[in-house]
Amino acid sequence: MSKDFTSYTSPFSWRYGSEEMRKIFSEENKYKLWRKIWVALARAQSKEGLVSKEELEDLEKHQANLDIERIWEIEKDTRHDVVAAIKEFAEKAKIGGGKIHLGATSMDISDNAETIRMMEALGLIENELKKLLKSFGEKIEKYADFICMGYTHLQPAEPTTLGYRFAFYAQDLLMDFSALEFLKKNLKSKGFKGAVGTAASYVKLLDEKRAEEMEAGILKELGVEAFEITNQTAPRKIEIWVGNLLSSIAQSLNKFAFDLRIMQSPGFGEWQEPFGKSQVGSSAMPFKKNPIKAEQICSLSRMVVNSSKTLWDNAANQLLERTLDDSANRRIVIPEMFLSIDEMLTSALNILTGLTINDKRITNNLLTYWPFSASEGIIIESVKKGADRQQMHEVLRKISMKAWESIQAGNTNPMKDLLEENSVIRLHLKPVKITEILDAKSHIGNASKKALELADKIKKV
Repeated sequence: MSKDFTSYTSPFSWRYGSEEMRKIFSEENKYKLWRKIWVALARAQSKEGLVSKEELEDLEKHQANLDIERIWEIEKDTRHDVVAAIKEFAEKAKIGGGKIHLGATSMDISDNAETIRMMEALGLIENELKKLLKSFGEKIEKYADFICMGYTHLQPAEPTTLGYRFAFYAQDLLMDFSALEFLKKNLKSKGFKGAVGTAASYVKLLDEKRAEEMEAGILKELGVEAFEITNQTAPRKIEIWVGNLLSSIAQSLNKFAFDLRIMQSPGFGEWQEPFGKSQVGSSAMPFKKNPIKAEQICSLSRMVVNSSKTLWDNAANQLLERTLDDSANRRIVIPEMFLSIDEMLTSALNILTGLTINDKRITNNLLTYWPFSASEGIIIESVKKGADRQQMHEVLRKISMKAWESIQAGNTNPMKDLLEENSVIRLHLKPVKITEILDAKSHIGNASKKALELADKIKKV
């Protein structure tokens, strides 16, 4: 973090995201990658006789001798960051400096560097996703058979299992992981194709075949692939893919975090995100235990998904062979989207590993609300025994309303007793059958089985 507190500092430079992700998108890493690409270009051109041995050795010797402040000083005059970096490099490498950037255009350097940075960033995201999926897998296995109340429209619905609910979040993240693997295989860059993508400058220096061979050699050294067709830049559509992936991960994490906020609210009270011994929930209300990390995830997710629209705009509005109206915003949205996801994944993992599961409250909510859902089973079994369906529906409606009144008065759910005491129901069902119908275990379908099957898929990842 900068020690100058008198000037604006982005929260992403110290508050959100890991040091590893910050280093990837640091100015130092960017300029080091530019230097690496220039030296790789010179090395390839040396093989073609365009750069002498002495010139190449001079460039290699000074490759790590980087002065970013000097680059910024030069840029004040040139108003061109790549030209400023070339001049600063040439000041150090006095023998080879005259051959830096031979045949290249700025995007041959900066676009390839940005692809490398995104590849490095995706590698971090991949590792964090694996850790989070592993933690979800453990939770799924632990709670695969633990019955809880399911909620639709934020109202009690039918029972499910806690493991099955965790599996829902994990399945979303598994889809994100598959999309990430696809993107990694298809993430390509500009390559070395010159001012409008025709490679005319390189063909002039060499010939068509040797220019293509030179490009292939440099790309192999850099560990990236290039699109067959580019303009001055790589197709900005690839950054839509990046944005879509990151916004998809944000959606998955937002769903989990939002549900946690609901489950943590006193009305439900089933989950609780970790809360430190010295943590403060409110400056005014000392008793508060706010779900601040879950809320942070939801907050950052909004930023990610809205930033992804900027990448769509960049691709859609890249006029003809090149316009510069993508340049400024890409410097902001690409690093900040990755840093946001980085922070969100770390927060989600910390929440999940330290998540408090209130077993007693979950069971109490189940006992309170499940009997209402079981009323359908009472109707079905009664009709099978000869009852009138419409009559039974009215009987169950009246019993349910009476039970709701009791619950709202602060009592336990009396529905079981009301069902067993009802003379109409007793004509068709014995108390033992009512008890059987009211057993939630009989109404979770294949939830446990499916949850464990997903846990096995996670283990393969």
